[in-house]
Amino acid sequence: MSGFFEELQRRKVYRVAAAYIIVAPGVIAAFRAWDLPNWTLRLVIVVLLLGFPIVLMLACAYDITEQGVRATPTTAAPRAHRRRNIVMLVTTGVAISAAAAFFLLPRAVARKTDKSIAVLPFQNLSDEKENAYFADGIQDDILTNLSKIGDLKVISRMSVMSYRGDAVRNAREIGKALGVATLLEGSVRRAGNRVRVNVQLINANNDEHIWAEDCDRDLTDVFAIQSDLAQKIASALQAKLSPNEKALLYRRPTKDSDAYLLYVQAHDYANQPDRPYKTSLKAEELFERAIKLDPNFAVAFAGLSQVQSWIYHSYEPTSARREKARFNASESLRLQPDLPEGHLALGFSYYYGDRDYERALAEFEIAKRDLPNEAQAYLAIGAIQRRQGKWAESTANLEQAVALDPKNASMLVNLASSYMALRKFEAADKTVDRAIAVAPQSFATVGLKAYLAAAWRGDLSAAETQFSVIPPEVDPNGLVTWVRAGMLMWQRKFPEALAVVQKFPRETLITYMTAPVPKAFLEGTIHFFEGDKPRAQIEFEKARVVSEQLLREAPEDPGRHAQHGLILAALGQKEEAIKEGKKAVELLPESRDAFDGPQSTAALAQIYASTGEFDEAFRLLDHLLTVPNGVAVPILKLDPAWDPLRKDPRFQALIEKYAAKR
Repeated sequence: MSGFFEELQRRKVYRVAAAYIIVAPGVIAAFRAWDLPNWTLRLVIVVLLLGFPIVLMLACAYDITEQGVRATPTTAAPRAHRRRNIVMLVTTGVAISAAAAFFLLPRAVARKTDKSIAVLPFQNLSDEKENAYFADGIQDDILTNLSKIGDLKVISRMSVMSYRGDAVRNAREIGKALGVATLLEGSVRRAGNRVRVNVQLINANNDEHIWAEDCDRDLTDVFAIQSDLAQKIASALQAKLSPNEKALLYRRPTKDSDAYLLYVQAHDYANQPDRPYKTSLKAEELFERAIKLDPNFAVAFAGLSQVQSWIYHSYEPTSARREKARFNASESLRLQPDLPEGHLALGFSYYYGDRDYERALAEFEIAKRDLPNEAQAYLAIGAIQRRQGKWAESTANLEQAVALDPKNASMLVNLASSYMALRKFEAADKTVDRAIAVAPQSFATVGLKAYLAAAWRGDLSAAETQFSVIPPEVDPNGLVTWVRAGMLMWQRKFPEALAVVQKFPRETLITYMTAPVPKAFLEGTIHFFEGDKPRAQIEFEKARVVSEQLLREAPEDPGRHAQHGLILAALGQKEEAIKEGKKAVELLPESRDAFDGPQSTAALAQIYASTGEFDEAFRLLDHLLTVPNGVAVPILKLDPAWDPLRKDPRFQALIEKYAAKR
């Protein structure tokens, strides 16, 4: 063995190895400093590790002399000893490289998550509890500024606000739940015109403090505080800022602090779970009050436009609503042409208001460029792509939206709905469970869980279990009544379904995502299934009057035409019913909307079934059982709407044809 070490010393291998070990870390550090993609750093480390035993071999075989590179003279040692020395040299080099890889490569991989952060709700330490929204405003602006930095992963506001009011926070649990490496905590104390803000950056992996800052300034400097803190946080995380990102950090949204607090409150209402009609209207009012205080508040115009687009899309598809949303989006960009939130709002205006997917996507891409952490942009792009039938691209964007906003029930429900449309029921079920954990009393999450159980396994027992967690008095405009009654009808519990519907106090149930449903239509349908046709006809006639009024309000709404067709079919007006069903399909064909289009097709199939046009009904059902978001086999077996077809041999043949494929 001593001969081996003497041979290494003679051939100057030690010096070469020492030089390599000294130079290699410098090369790695240089690549870190250049901030190249993470894979390049890993590649450099792998090349250096593989190169170490090769360099040792070359050092053993050659030497640098005044005459140049020359082969090292061999000794008189036996050939077997020389072979043994070469094997030992290679083994030693490989062992050293393997040991170095064990320590270096995991660090290179982990580096990718170092620039991820969640800005948790700030504590309000002011004596006046109404200053809670002021603390929210400070947190919100810091979060917004950080989210504009492309080199950071920043969790969206909806997810972090779920930790509001938590007295004790477990950094590791929160970091794991949100998928981030760092957390920002803070407190705000306001006394008259003085504001004290204390923030601390925490390593979510070990709960250690990384950095802290304490600011005490006049109220008029509040936006400067937020901008300074955002830049210092970015610096602590070693995030690179482009010149444009630096400029955005120091742009004040408004000069009026009262207007900004109204904006923060409006933001809260606009993003409530399920985004119900009442809270959407409240958000609209607060945005308008903020704009009244500061008519140049461009971001508030964008927020107002976005909530108005949602109201149009979900509750009021009227031209007046659409025009308001478009005007306010345009106004935000008139005031600030490069405002990313303005482009986001204009995108929703094109998307919801006009179904102009190309123009909407162009606006969303502009918004995403300057708001790289905006989950809403990814959600909107994914939602449009699934309507375009681009399911793989859509799912990728929806999954990215969930990654940026992992505790936002709306994001999770959208992703689960896509999985369901693709009949990926197991993935949908896991995603819905995540949504329920986030918002256990949200009707959207609970209702989707119940529907999923029926569509996947034909299990209706899950419906009551899910609905039991919703307080009896909670019914966003009739949505709970509509779904509960539907589930009871699928179970053929018609008296119970009728009792549920009759308790609802208004004549129309606003269900969003479908047309408003006349209460009389549900009552008439239940009476018809019970066999009381005279009473059913009375209710259907009442429903027709309400439906005609709904159509006058929104004559281009495909859902209202489909529903009117079903009412006319129930009244025995066959030709008029089919005409309305075809109108719905014409307004929203599957070629234009691969997500909602099949629902228009399904309504037409149901009209055909109830008017005796069985050939057409079976033709459409055969199609709907194959396309995404069509009809699920268990629902076809359960829903009494398809009873007219059950005695036809083709019905059972259709069930057997697709039962194995679901």
